[in-house]
Formats: sequence, C-alpha cells, structure tokens
Amino acid sequence: MQTKKLGNSNLKITPVGFGAWAAGGPGGEFSWGPQDDADSIAAIHRALELGVNWIDTAAAYGMGHSEEVVAQALKQWRGARPYVFTKCVLRWDANGKISQNHSAESIQQECEDSLRRLETDVIDLYQIHWPPRDNGPQLEEAWQTMAALQKRGKVRWIGVSNFDPAQIRRAQAIAPVTSNQPPYSMIRRAIEAEVLPYCQQQGIGVISYAPMASGLLTGGMTHERAASLPADDFRSRNLEFREPKLSKNIELVERLKRVGARHGRGPGEVAIAWVLRLPAITGAIVGARNAKQVDGVMGAAQLKLSQDEIQEIEGAAAAVAR
Repeated sequence: MQTKKLGNSNLKITPVGFGAWAAGGPGGEFSWGPQDDADSIAAIHRALELGVNWIDTAAAYGMGHSEEVVAQALKQWRGARPYVFTKCVLRWDANGKISQNHSAESIQQECEDSLRRLETDVIDLYQIHWPPRDNGPQLEEAWQTMAALQKRGKVRWIGVSNFDPAQIRRAQAIAPVTSNQPPYSMIRRAIEAEVLPYCQQQGIGVISYAPMASGLLTGGMTHERAASLPADDFRSRNLEFREPKLSKNIELVERLKRVGARHGRGPGEVAIAWVLRLPAITGAIVGARNAKQVDGVMGAAQLKLSQDEIQEIEGAAAAVAR
C-alpha cells in the first residue's frame, strides 16, 4: 500500500489501519461482546500480510485486554513491526464502569500500564481518548503530561481524539498536536464543517474511526442481527442500530452494494473508500473480528471512486447523514 505522512511526525502510514477495539472482547462499558483471541490475532496477521502498517488500540478496550492481544499478535509476527497507537484518560473500576481521568498522575500510570501490556519500550502514537467532559483546565494538565512523556522517550508522537478546533488550539499552545482521531462515516459527517478544515490548515493528521459505522455499513447487519445483539455489545444501545434509523441505514447499504458491484467490492469497502476520498484524511481505522473479515475490507485502500459514484453515494447518504 502507498503511505502518507501523519501530521508533523515521521510516521508514514497506510490509508487503512487495523482497529483493535473488538479484540478487547467482553468486559467494560463499551465492549463488542465475546471475541476469540485467536481470531483477533489471525485478523491482525492477515491485515499485516496485506500491507497494513499500523494498529490502533486503547487501554479502555476490554479493560486492557485489546493491548494484550495486540502484543501477542506481534510476538508471533515475523514480518516488519507495524506502528502501534493507543490512548489514555479512560479508566475503569472493578465493575467495568468507565470514567475520565485527565490528571498527570493518572496519565503517567496509564502510559506505564500500556507499555507493559503492549510489551514495548515506546508507544508510536499516544492519544488523549476524549477531552474533559466539562471542557475544563484538566485539558491543559493532560496535554502537558503527554508532552512530558514524549520528551522522556516513553512515546514518539502525541495526538488527540474527539477534539474540536478550540480544544486543539488549547493543546497547541502547550505543544504540537500530531493528529486528531474523530468519528467519520457517511452517517456521521459533523467533522466536515470545522474539524477537517482546521486540521488540514494546521497540518494535523486525521485518523478517522468507525468509517463503516461500527459494522453498520458492511452489509452484514440486518434487522434480525441488530435485534439480537447481546447486551454486552455497545451497539445494542446505539440508536443507529434501532428504528427508525436502522431501516434508513440498511437502505444506504443497498445503494453501496450497487456501487461496489461495479468494482467487485463489498459495501464496507465502498464506505471506507468514501471516507478516504478527502485529502484531509490521513488514514481510516478499519476493524475486523477474523481473517475473513479482513479480506473483505482492507482492499478499500486501493478502491478509487469516480466523481459520479461519489455523487451517487452522497445522494444516498444525505437522507441519513447526521
């Protein structure tokens, strides 16, 4: 795959990276439900075989388990080591309840814990998972701590996730921001108005997450499957997987299928290619739960949609875009 420079870093990343959220398995407030570790490892290996050169995870995914699975996959991998990106500030209690902690002490401890679970000496990209809910001064404390970790060599580059331009500016006043990781898909387009233009203007890399809307745009989600999602799968509480939105989203997938059929591609690949069409997007995080799923989505990096196809998709997406 071709690569693209991530913000102000020296990291050159492929258009798609492997998202290891589901690899966390059950446990924690935002899990994807049961997941076999061997399937996760096979999925990571298949993505790397196809040329993907970065993995995105977070401490909160499966209460640290996703990071441990990534470490196991890389120990068994004999090829070039990919970049590993992870995140901080979401902590969990004994019951798996997630809360934010932007204090310097917490972030420093989280970094050490992630380094241990990932079995590495340095994290390639360390990201603040969410800004403070009250938008308060802990944002500055957190970013000062991230910059200190970078200076100490614990992390190579530092980024943010789910930040708006005003919050990024506050961080930039302390130390450069390498990247921002927002959600972006055909049904979540809010970042087009301000976030993408600002990041592009400032030379900040953008790594979009959920380009297939957490599996909704893959073609595998039906009314029946959505209704049977287990209680420990966060998607069972997501309004996009419920009526009246679900039917509109499934209709959008049918249109994606028609575009994809012309290229011999699935709807998920079309959804990812649509995200990657914008120059402001450096890369998209693509999750998969097994090697077969990887084969069905990672080819999006080579799929180039024509302007007519983009307009066709845009027309279909307009009815469901939020």
